[in-house]
Amino acid sequence: MSQHIMQNNIEELNLLLNALPPIVRERLSGAPDLDSLVEVVLDYGRPAELRFMDRYERLKDYLVSEDDIRYVSERVSEFGGDNRAGIERTLHRISAIRNRQGRIIGLTCRFGRAILGTIDIIQDIVESGKSILLLGKPGVGKTTKLREMARLLADDLSKRVVIVDTSNEIGGDGDIPHPAIGSARRMQVSDPSNQHQVMIEGVENHMPEVIVIDEIGTEAEAYAARTIAERGVQLIGTAHGRTLENLMMNPTLCDLVGGIQAVTLSDEEARRRGTQKTVLERKAPPTFDVLVELIDYDRLAVHHDVQTTVDAILRSVVPQPEIRVRTQAGDVEVLQEERTPESREAGPTRSAAHLRPAKPASGAVEKRTQPAPLPHITRIFPYGIARTRLERAIRERRAPAVISSDLADADVVMAIKSSLQRRPGRLHERLGRNIPTHVVKSNTLAQIGAALDDILEGEGQNGDGEEGARTEALDAVEYVRSKGKALELTPRPIALRRVQHQLIETNRLRSESVGKDPNRRVKVLPVRP
Repeated sequence: MSQHIMQNNIEELNLLLNALPPIVRERLSGAPDLDSLVEVVLDYGRPAELRFMDRYERLKDYLVSEDDIRYVSERVSEFGGDNRAGIERTLHRISAIRNRQGRIIGLTCRFGRAILGTIDIIQDIVESGKSILLLGKPGVGKTTKLREMARLLADDLSKRVVIVDTSNEIGGDGDIPHPAIGSARRMQVSDPSNQHQVMIEGVENHMPEVIVIDEIGTEAEAYAARTIAERGVQLIGTAHGRTLENLMMNPTLCDLVGGIQAVTLSDEEARRRGTQKTVLERKAPPTFDVLVELIDYDRLAVHHDVQTTVDAILRSVVPQPEIRVRTQAGDVEVLQEERTPESREAGPTRSAAHLRPAKPASGAVEKRTQPAPLPHITRIFPYGIARTRLERAIRERRAPAVISSDLADADVVMAIKSSLQRRPGRLHERLGRNIPTHVVKSNTLAQIGAALDDILEGEGQNGDGEEGARTEALDAVEYVRSKGKALELTPRPIALRRVQHQLIETNRLRSESVGKDPNRRVKVLPVRP
């Protein structure tokens, strides 16, 4: 089967080359890495582009003409309502760009190839019978994995599989499906806006055990997916978005993970939970049981229990999914076991959430590393920091941290230096004592990310070293002079406390060290009357 698929890929590549303008075809034929071709871009009046897996080449000496666009358009199938076409019995996708008059002025010719063995990394999940949703950026292999899942379920597990193939990208162009989907059946969609109707029709007319759908992108399709799942059919699909958090913030598709609604609590319930009266809660059970985030082709994150994970995120707990990778040797390893919060109501402080490891998966994943120690969830209070950038930094690092809206509930403060200099007294009044402060020089993602790394490594208590200690001492001097009240600074090592003492003395104020290590700190005293 593998040899047959490889031979088909070579033949199908030649069919794509034959559909390209002769000069582009000639340049490609001489490329040493032709087998890594991803797509060819032809835009009217601009140089043709050849995009490979690890490089791209622009033919600056060759501008695409109207004749080139017409040449390709005549050698592919008719473009549908989604401006996509193909070449019969192949997996190639030809996408068109039109001008305001509807004339084609650009083409993206993507080389579609069937690849076996791409789902060994999640084979145990596929065979479990659970509904699976794949997320990931374009080109990371979502459709390739869908195609292989359909073949595995239909041929190896002998299940009745129906593919709803909107753009013929899973089963290939033409009326006869591509052999890469095995014995799975394929339903074509005449108009992309009717995909949700074809999804329901497939369940009602053909008695499938599994429905495979690519690119769930509208509210109607999300509703149809829920209807299919409620009928007991295993659902496997992809959706727009890169992470579970992205999907939850998408008002069109959040129903796939249960939907989000605002709920007003009674005063007593709000006090018991330690939250505001209006909170966000999941509206219904998720459509999909498992969600897989494709980080790159050989690395992914698995949320085995979407319902539990969504509830945790709504309680401001950062998800800790299972991280799987395929090594260079071809083995599949789990770098991080999934950790989900215990089923309990959130208390007034959640800086140390109780976590438990998920049940180990079985099947294709055999080689596993020992689970890391359970992380401490750090609650960060942003002072003058761009909240969206801090959220992004936490999400990209999958850091065991959350943003706190209440200073009293925070473990650490991340403050922008300019805000401290403008209004030093206000922050100190709100801080009280014993809350470490980390000073960030500028409100950029890089600076915020670096500060987050320092906090998680235990360096956040020291601000940004000696400069942070000096800045804090000078701000405190200004505050004590204006208010006439004593003020305690952030706990710091003895060397930095010595710097602060000297600086305070220079500014003609008194200071002393109070507390015990590691919370020993400088206290700035007003001048005696």
